[in-house]
Amino acid sequence: MNTASRTGRTGAGPARTGRRLYEQLRAQIAGGGLAPGAALPSTRTLALEWGISRTTVTAVYEQLAAEGYLDTSARTRARVAAGAASAMPTPPRQAQRQAEAAAPAHLSAYGQRMAALAWPLPTSTPKGAVDFVYGALAATDFPTLAWRRAYSAALLRRQPRLSYGAPEGEAALRTALQGYLHRARGLACAAEQILIVHGSQQALDLCARVLIDPGDHAVVEDPCYPAVRHVLQAAGARLLPVPVDEHGLHTDALPARARTRLAFVTPSHQFPLGGVMPIARRHALLQWAARRGAYVIEDDYDGEFRYGQRPIDALQSLDGARTVIYVGTFSKALSPQLRLGYMVLPPALVDVFRRAKRVTDRHAPTLDQLALAALIESGAYERHIRRMRREHERRRERLLQAIAQHLPPWAGAVVEGAAAGLHLILWLRGLPARHEAALIARARALGVVAYPVAPLYAAPAGQGGCAGLVLGYASLTLAQIERGIRLLAAALGEMGQSGPPARSRPG
Repeated sequence: MNTASRTGRTGAGPARTGRRLYEQLRAQIAGGGLAPGAALPSTRTLALEWGISRTTVTAVYEQLAAEGYLDTSARTRARVAAGAASAMPTPPRQAQRQAEAAAPAHLSAYGQRMAALAWPLPTSTPKGAVDFVYGALAATDFPTLAWRRAYSAALLRRQPRLSYGAPEGEAALRTALQGYLHRARGLACAAEQILIVHGSQQALDLCARVLIDPGDHAVVEDPCYPAVRHVLQAAGARLLPVPVDEHGLHTDALPARARTRLAFVTPSHQFPLGGVMPIARRHALLQWAARRGAYVIEDDYDGEFRYGQRPIDALQSLDGARTVIYVGTFSKALSPQLRLGYMVLPPALVDVFRRAKRVTDRHAPTLDQLALAALIESGAYERHIRRMRREHERRRERLLQAIAQHLPPWAGAVVEGAAAGLHLILWLRGLPARHEAALIARARALGVVAYPVAPLYAAPAGQGGCAGLVLGYASLTLAQIERGIRLLAAALGEMGQSGPPARSRPG
């Protein structure tokens, strides 16, 4: 009878050789080479064949017997156990193929909604390409020395024990945030209203889980960040897209439907078009929410970065009815890899959101929270914000200059949303919207990655007639920005003017 071969024996220690024997015997049982009831060689025979001790072979047989693959008893040879082949794990590659082909045995209603969502396929950036991705920051901008000092101090601080923390976050960070938000964003809140989360996406997920039942309505801006729609749809919400203009959400288009539980807005810098909601619309939105008994989620994702004038105070600062859930993040100021954000909750929601946070993941990383609290308390965080505001303004100016200098006149370039934030929208009035994907593909082939506006709209009609690009600039050097726009201009030049100018989205 053919048993496991001796390949690879030379140079291997007894333990490694014993492991190889074990794996090959299991593989032969799985493949049917050793059928149920087949007798295995004696321990003496295998020991001689493999050049190892009988003790090692005996240990292999005992392990296989303990796992149910062999039957062993005194004074008889080991035999393959009945049913052992069907109990064998499928080889990894075959298991992967089977898993990819098989449908889940059962999914909850939430799981079915999640499976039905259209997620964009991830694509890798070509090596050496200029990537105008939104949400990424330059690694050199991170305050490495200040963070290392603060983190080391937190790490070396003696703790009585290592235990789970409070779901709402470390008291030191929430207290520091209370003062910072009052100074920087005009918020009036108690530290008890602050909940530390893993970025704004977890904040929105908590809102959906706590406030939405399947079939409830939720207002979203149109266009908006696609992940907002995804998390609300996964909770079973029926989305009510409301159009935006250069002043943000059209509050006169807010619905009067029953079971409208919340509205998601970005009033300080509408994503992606960049509008700032004026005071009249802010009051109208808050009055609508009070009448409907709905909550307003205010996503202040990059409110610190406004150029030429002070940042706009948050919508929450006007909220006398306690209907606003304020969401902030450190992803744009420090790093998206930090995964720290925060919510400022109306007092009535504090307890239930703490419970929901505890069920989700207990709490955010303690040492990161303490290090961040030290940065804020020392003033280092606000100094970093001021430095980054200047740096991002330089990048923005170079991007605007490059667009004006290099893009062909026929393209009809119009910039929107450049007064604040870390991205802008580039409308191309001379290029019909149907050519947006072709332009992006051609630009990618030349070495520049840009992102379409189209997926940010609930329906294609909302975009208007011309192509548009989302250009993030926070992760690029001035030279990369210049090169990227030159390459984009080359891609436009290759396409040429496609018929008469399309209708302009901005006007």
